[in-house]
Order: sequence, then structure tokens, then C-alpha cells
Amino acid sequence: MLANADLHIHSPYAIAVSRKMTPEHLIPSCVKKGIAVLGTGDALHPAWQQAWRPFLENGAGIVVVPTAEVEDQSRVHHLIIAQDFAQFDELRERFAAHSRSLASVGRPHVYLPGESIARIVHETGGLVGPAHAFTPWTAMYAYFDSVSACYGSEPIDFLELGLSADSSYGAAIPELSAVPFLTNSDAHSPAPEKFAREFNQLRLNDRTVKSVLGCIRKGAIEMNAGFFPEEGKYNRTACVRCFTQYPAEEAVHHHWRCPHDGGIIKKGVYDRARELSVGEPGTRPPYFHIVPLGQIIQTVEGTSSPYTRKCRAVYDSFITAFENEIRVLVTAPVHEIRTVNTGVGDAIEALRTGRVTLHPGGGGKYGTFSY
Repeated sequence: MLANADLHIHSPYAIAVSRKMTPEHLIPSCVKKGIAVLGTGDALHPAWQQAWRPFLENGAGIVVVPTAEVEDQSRVHHLIIAQDFAQFDELRERFAAHSRSLASVGRPHVYLPGESIARIVHETGGLVGPAHAFTPWTAMYAYFDSVSACYGSEPIDFLELGLSADSSYGAAIPELSAVPFLTNSDAHSPAPEKFAREFNQLRLNDRTVKSVLGCIRKGAIEMNAGFFPEEGKYNRTACVRCFTQYPAEEAVHHHWRCPHDGGIIKKGVYDRARELSVGEPGTRPPYFHIVPLGQIIQTVEGTSSPYTRKCRAVYDSFITAFENEIRVLVTAPVHEIRTVNTGVGDAIEALRTGRVTLHPGGGGKYGTFSY
């Protein structure tokens, strides 16, 4: 069976996360969005585990997968996926001597190298890989030029692309040829514009956590879905203060300092991926580029926010007609979408056929689109 999965979110115990990121809100968000498999996020935190336990079996049939993100001694972030909370209890015990924040912070800092973290995860039976691997902050390729430089002899089980990259960004990096790519939201809010804005379509044998981990191990990913890379806020090389974008060569000339305001120029994911791509692009599952439905409605209606009463009413009319957002974005016939809202139907047709103009983001500012 095919199932849409978002395996990387955060809890209110992490920094800058909505207080509404609770199981009571997340399970209905899964139904509205069209997500059948959800990673808990922050599973090393004891209180967050307790919050989830009543929802591991839920009336919506959502498969709840224990997941967490940690930051290592080099500031690299790693995504951990396990079969049950007991494995995270063991990880907490083994990380305890190397972290002061396991019981207080959703995304803890573990003062170990990536190789040691990955080895401990594998010894407990879990899966591990770099989170948002190309992002210029807290990512593997921000600090290392290769997987082995970060993880040593320990293999990775997957690589999470992040919002500023799609599969094409890693397809020509030889060391990733056998590594499955994951696309997750890294959501800090259950709002539909943030939650499951990227997802994976998995082919499951059954609706169990074991089957989800088996899919990742085998690379049985039918489709990745997510942003056009240009929508991501770190896609282009840009100043982190004024967001002025620079060709990589010009950034080097300016010694990575913006000549306008002295801000740091951060190398964008686009330029970083080009540096690393030295092979022929390999075959990958299809990547379906999406824009959150609320953002599409906002663009069509010309409002300042997707949260206006008008935009929310249009959004709700689509959920009533098609049951969930992913169905609207991916599979619903355009002529049926137009019966609900002509402008949104036109926009989705343009997105599906690539007839859009992308205005890339960079330096911490999200990109936009027009059609």
C-alpha cells in the first residue's frame, strides 16, 4: 500500500515551536493533510514520549514512528528513526554522559562526533542520517565535504534533502548513489502551510512502524514531494541581513561579507550542491514539486497571509470536496479543482506543468512563485 509520510517534526519542547504542536492537534492535521505516517520528533524527551503514548494507536489509523533530531559536537544535525520508544530510552542512557539537555530540550546537543552518534544508533537498532543535509547552518555538507568525513566508517541509512533542495541536488554526488533520499517538513507548527509541506510516499507491506523502517532500509520510496528548491530560504548564496544574492564567485571576491551592510554571506544550497556534484546523475524516484495549498490560495486571492478568513474559507472548501490537501495538490483532476475555485485550479495546473516563475530565496528568506 502507498502511504504519505512526514518523518521530521518538532515538539513544544524544542526552540521556536508552536504550543499547538501536540498529538491532539497533529493527528487531525495528518487527516486534513493526507499523511498516513507521522514521525513524533523529539522522542528523546521523556515528557514528549508520555504525551504520545495514548496516541500510538489512534482512531485515524495514523502510523506513529518514534523519531528525533540531535546536534553533534560539530553542530551537525542528525535525524534518528527507531521502531519504539524503548530504543530511544536506551539512546538517552547512552547519550547521557555526553549531553546536558536530554530531559530539557526537544532537539538536544550531544557532544559526540557524527560517527559515534551513528554507531550508537545502529547498535540500538535504529536508523540515522543527516538532517537537511545541504543547509548552510547545522548540516553535514555545511561543515564536511563527504559523508565519511562526518560519519567515519559508520554508514548512513538515508539523507534528508531539506527545503532548499530536491533529488536533483544530490543525484550527481557519487557517494550518495545508494543512499535513499527523504523529504520531510521539519515542521514547528501544525498549520497546513508548515506541516507536511514536504513528504515521502512509501510502499508499505502493512501499516506498522516496522514496515516503515523496512521501506527506508530498502529504499522503497515511490515518490518524494516538496518545495521547488528555489522556494527554500537558503537556496541561493545571499547576505543574512539584507538578503542580497550573489554569484558564488562574487561572494568569494567579497570575502563572504556583504559590501552593502557587512552581513555574512551564506553559501546557498544551489552552489554547494554544484560543488559536490562530480558524477553523472543517477536514477531517483520521481520528485513532485508542490506549494502548500494555503500559499497557493493566498497568491490567487492576493492577500497578505494564508490565514485570512477568506483564504481559510477557500481552503476548507477544498478539504470538504477532496478530503485532504495532498489529494488536491497531487492527484485531483484540474477540472474538478476548478469547480471549487477557478483561480486555484489554474495555479495548480501551472505548478504541475512547470509553467511558473520562481523567485529564489536565500540568506534566510523564503523564495516565492508567480504564474
